[in-house]
Amino acid sequence: MDLGRLGQLLAASLDAKQNKQAEVALLQEEKKSGFSLALLQIVASESYSATTRLASALCFKNFVKRNWMDEDGNYKLSLNEVTTIKQELIGLMISVPPTIQSQLGDAIGIIADSDFWERWDTLVDDLVSRLTADNPTTNIGVLQVAHSIFKRWRPLYRSDELFTEVNHVLSKFGTPFLSLLENTDRSIQENGSNKPLLKQLFTTLNLILKLFYDLSCQDLPPIFEDNIEGITSLLHKYLVFDDRSLYNDDEEEAGPLEYVKSGIFEVLILYIQKYEDALGPHVELFVSSSWNLLTTIGAETKYDILVSKTLQFLTSVTRIQQHAEAFHNTSTMSQVIEKVILPNLTLRDSDIELFEDEPIEFIRRDLEGSDSDTRRRAATDFLKSLMSQFEEMITGVVFKYIDHYLSEYAKNPKSDWKSKDTAVYLYSAIAAKGVTTSSQGVKTINDHVNVVEFFQTNVASDLVSETGVEPILKVDAIKYLYTFRSQMSREQWQDAFPLLVRHLGSSNYVVYSYAAIAVERVLALADDNRQPIVGQADVVQLSKDLLEHLFGLVEKDPRPEKIQENEFLMRCVMRVLIVIKEGVVPLTNSVLGHLVTITRLISTNPSNPRFYYYHFEALGAFIRQVCLDGLFAAPSQPDKLENALYPPFATILQSDVAEFTPYVFQLFAALLELNPSASLSEYYKQLVAPILTVDLWTSKGNVPALVRLLSAIIPRGASDMTSNKQIEPILGIFKMLVSTKTNEVYAFELLECIISNFSPAVLDTYYVHILSMLLTRLQNSKTEVFSLRFVRFYHFMSSMDDRGLGADFVIKIAEQIQSGVFVPLYLTIILPDTQKLVRPLDRKTAVVSLTKTLTDSVAFAETYKKGWCYTCDALLKLLENPPIPAATDDPIIDHDVDDMSFGVGFTQLTTIRKPTKDPWPDMSDVKRWVGGYMKAADARHKGKIAGFVQERLSSEARQVLVSYMQT
Repeated sequence: MDLGRLGQLLAASLDAKQNKQAEVALLQEEKKSGFSLALLQIVASESYSATTRLASALCFKNFVKRNWMDEDGNYKLSLNEVTTIKQELIGLMISVPPTIQSQLGDAIGIIADSDFWERWDTLVDDLVSRLTADNPTTNIGVLQVAHSIFKRWRPLYRSDELFTEVNHVLSKFGTPFLSLLENTDRSIQENGSNKPLLKQLFTTLNLILKLFYDLSCQDLPPIFEDNIEGITSLLHKYLVFDDRSLYNDDEEEAGPLEYVKSGIFEVLILYIQKYEDALGPHVELFVSSSWNLLTTIGAETKYDILVSKTLQFLTSVTRIQQHAEAFHNTSTMSQVIEKVILPNLTLRDSDIELFEDEPIEFIRRDLEGSDSDTRRRAATDFLKSLMSQFEEMITGVVFKYIDHYLSEYAKNPKSDWKSKDTAVYLYSAIAAKGVTTSSQGVKTINDHVNVVEFFQTNVASDLVSETGVEPILKVDAIKYLYTFRSQMSREQWQDAFPLLVRHLGSSNYVVYSYAAIAVERVLALADDNRQPIVGQADVVQLSKDLLEHLFGLVEKDPRPEKIQENEFLMRCVMRVLIVIKEGVVPLTNSVLGHLVTITRLISTNPSNPRFYYYHFEALGAFIRQVCLDGLFAAPSQPDKLENALYPPFATILQSDVAEFTPYVFQLFAALLELNPSASLSEYYKQLVAPILTVDLWTSKGNVPALVRLLSAIIPRGASDMTSNKQIEPILGIFKMLVSTKTNEVYAFELLECIISNFSPAVLDTYYVHILSMLLTRLQNSKTEVFSLRFVRFYHFMSSMDDRGLGADFVIKIAEQIQSGVFVPLYLTIILPDTQKLVRPLDRKTAVVSLTKTLTDSVAFAETYKKGWCYTCDALLKLLENPPIPAATDDPIIDHDVDDMSFGVGFTQLTTIRKPTKDPWPDMSDVKRWVGGYMKAADARHKGKIAGFVQERLSSEARQVLVSYMQT
């Protein structure tokens, strides 16, 4: 391995002008033996620049993520390479700078996910052996490694395997860990005058607290329980610890002392929530210290995390009735509100600076819950926790403060506008109960308040007034409507909605962004009968100006990173397009122009996944409605969308914009599916060869979208594909997909499309190979999903006797592979697993398959006579719970995109979700169809079916089947 060239490629990968070519070259390099070890050599060598070493660590992490282990748990690297990595990685991570440590820590976490602890049982011993009594630098490295492994336990569900792993770690690590805690405490006392060393020791203590949380997150370790007195004593000691040498002069950046105290509160929160019995005797002491901290700490930003954690601890304490009782009197509550809640809930200068200087950051912190470590959110949660215990008393106390602040504002609105902000925020905090949902906002309200009346009396004027109102008060008013949107009637929204729309025209970034957020959520709001609160017709009237204005805000600064900055605007565009449906058709030229422009600009530098997700959902909604409502049927412009969208989409594919390609393939597929033309345009003909290249299918994110696109092309292009000898490349893709558990579902989707659209004569020479691959998977690496999809596939084939297939065709192919293989396959897999099919269409297909087997299979009539009886039993069992036709509700209304999670490589576009196609749409009453089909078949076969029924079935089965045939 040429380390010099590899180092150059890594350095080039950091250069925007060279990174694409460098990444391609690195992908070629990683195919060489020893690539991972070469990366670690570069990471370890100080002869390379810090950025190149960091790039190498990042490349190593990503390489390990892709190449450590296959789906079956086997190493993809050589055993020698795996062993060397494990031997070298721990020591290397301990020795490198912190920025590189984090990347190597992630890599260790990836390896540990698959190997720890049974295939890496020396790891804990290795870590313990490296701990020292007096070298904090080494200890910090060891603890970083340990934390990168043990933090994996935090979100996991309890299981025997997990507890075995945790106990393995505690048996080796527990005692040395507590010794390290004691040694660190002793060293802090002995080195109080050595500022650099003291900071290192507090960094060590901070990591010890993280590990203390890791080791306790699943269950209380017995070694901690046995030493709980000493542990809580140390926790309290450092909670009240003070040393000016640990202060940070920067008003915004927290110092080591704040991080340690925040870590202590995280541990206390865990213990009060899970192990209150162990912590219980000490709770009062920690509550008292928390109160002292909150009433003496400064308002500087650097203390925000510590204040937030302190308030979160008090929130957890007051959720327990016996501890909450300490706050159960009016005098105490007034003190809590005055000295703790109000100081942390009131706007500070730093908040206003954020509002003015970094508006998008202000919105995200305030709106999305990313501000869980901010004072305002923590103070609100503390107040709500108290409310859950003493609602009436606290409501009365808080109202006195609300009235006070509103009175102060009324005296001098211009200079005392912050008082109103505090009043509105306080009111919202005590009015809302329970969880605030993304779809409906606050659903449950405090019985002692009237949110609509408060809005009309105190808030609405800030929306109505066009001048003289502080922008933050405008935002407060919009957010109030957004929060309590489901509490307002349809009639009240008739008046309020235009006010929100009007504020999209504000010159203030936060105001118009909040207006977009509120408009989008209100447009998604439905009543109990699932009828929209704001009707389609009302939105259509506004849609032209509304969309033009939104697009204008998005495109105001054409730099890619600025266009993508505000995902809330694009989400609002998406929602308007979803709601107005066919109302977009008259606006086609304008909307299409804006969407194409945005696509072209952001494709040069994708930077905000949420923005471009909403952008492509907007494109999907637009394509869906324009196509469904007749644009393609217009003789003058049948290819309008294809002509406009193909150039930017083709550029994305040619430039290999990996973030966008899965979206583009989905949109290409939708354009084709929604085009009533039965032929392929030249655009799509040009796409066929590129999408059959294997490299395109190696990206997991591309596979679902490519299968959908290929499945849309094949029905229209099967003839050309046959002429161009493209069947074998398509089957090669099927072979690649079916070999992996990740893609087996998509393999079957593609296979069913192939069989449905290519003539049986063309596929005849391939059927044995196809079925052989499937049977090999069933024998060697069967999964529950694969087994069910195979059974569905069998019924799909068996039901298609009109295409020359059917049960006898499958039997013939199976017997060519191995004589006698069909019977055990049918009896042990196909029939039993048929009853496990869940989706209505799969069960319906099975009903058709089994019915046609009974009526038209020669093999079952003459050779497998017992099999005929078993098949009938399986059919009757299916008919006990007959498949019900799927609902035809609009999937866009039923599925809120906010509920989507963004996948690593593939996120399905909901607005163009592929509808399920029923091959038998007229078969609504399945039982009636079975009876009618069998009756007709009996006539066709001159009474043979009735004879089989009498001869082969039990009296009970015979009675049921005859009743169907007589219906």
